[in-house]
Amino acid sequence: MEIHPKITPIYQTSVFKFADLHELESYFESPESRYMYSRNGNPNSDELANAVTRLEAGAGGIATGSGMAAIFAALMAFCQAGDHVLCAADIYGGSSSLLNAELSRMNITVTYVPFEALYSLAEFVKPTTRVLLAETISNPLLRVADLRQLADECHRHGLKLIVDNTFASPILTRPLALGADITLHSVTKYIAGHSDVTAGAVVAADPDVAVRLKEIGMHYGLTLSPMESWLAVRGLKTLHLRIRQHCLNAMAIAEFLNQHPSVAAVYYPGLPTHPQHVLAAEQGKGLFGGMLSFKIADEAEKVNQLMRRSQRFPFAPSLAGVDSSLSYPLGTSHRYLTPEQQQQLGITTGLIRLSAGIEPVEELIADLEQALA
Repeated sequence: MEIHPKITPIYQTSVFKFADLHELESYFESPESRYMYSRNGNPNSDELANAVTRLEAGAGGIATGSGMAAIFAALMAFCQAGDHVLCAADIYGGSSSLLNAELSRMNITVTYVPFEALYSLAEFVKPTTRVLLAETISNPLLRVADLRQLADECHRHGLKLIVDNTFASPILTRPLALGADITLHSVTKYIAGHSDVTAGAVVAADPDVAVRLKEIGMHYGLTLSPMESWLAVRGLKTLHLRIRQHCLNAMAIAEFLNQHPSVAAVYYPGLPTHPQHVLAAEQGKGLFGGMLSFKIADEAEKVNQLMRRSQRFPFAPSLAGVDSSLSYPLGTSHRYLTPEQQQQLGITTGLIRLSAGIEPVEELIADLEQALA
């Protein structure tokens, strides 16, 4: 009896068997036609990689064990010992930790470019510079990069542009269509969407780079496990629906916080006062994402009081799940920056990052109101 499942089964196996030596040889002649070892490829991880590739309109990609693994794979696609990397200064703290701690071991140097200088890279570029790493929407201050202009500037200097598209998701923005060479995601966040998976994905615009990514995934053992891949694909099926509700809730919360007397500042591209509001509207097709940050008094006890009083926003060092949450950049994502770097980026004691879930927004606003009282 033939079985035709509607949903791809979980191929929870480390290896795949062959009938004989002839069948084994056919694998090496055409490895894309079947599977041998799950580190090299698995139907579940390939299904996730192919789905994200379609969403990003890319040539090919891989699913990785985390967003950090995705960043590493993207950098290794273009860099080798002795090279130089440019990175947007206001990037996720974990990304800068990876660059600082691990690339230096590989004799790859890094220079951080202030947001204001991203479209004028001449003074930062060296003969050994290979790439610029940036985010579509920066974490945690929600600055929006003009990706088309950024890609033009990179290519003018012979650089490749790698864009972390986690905050925006492909529903808002497709960096490859705007000129980026690689786009990547922490699949843990919006793509999987339910805070039950740790995963990443990398997608290339060029087919040859896509092949290189697969080699890197295999050699470094970055390939995502079958179970995690299956869960991420299941979550991805509702991405379009979830993103729209995340955006609606974030906008309503941002407008509420923007009027609250205890809130000193709100960082959300959907607010007309945001410096890149017009650009965000254009790149995001009228949607502005589900993430925002806001500042209250620079007093740790005020922050603690807010965290303790909130009933609908658990304090958790991640984002983008269906349930709303709060995070604290100074104590989590950007903890290992120097005090001077934190100050320069505006990451202060009173800065709180908010991930808007998909719950009834009136309940979320009521909870924030009592927590801020």
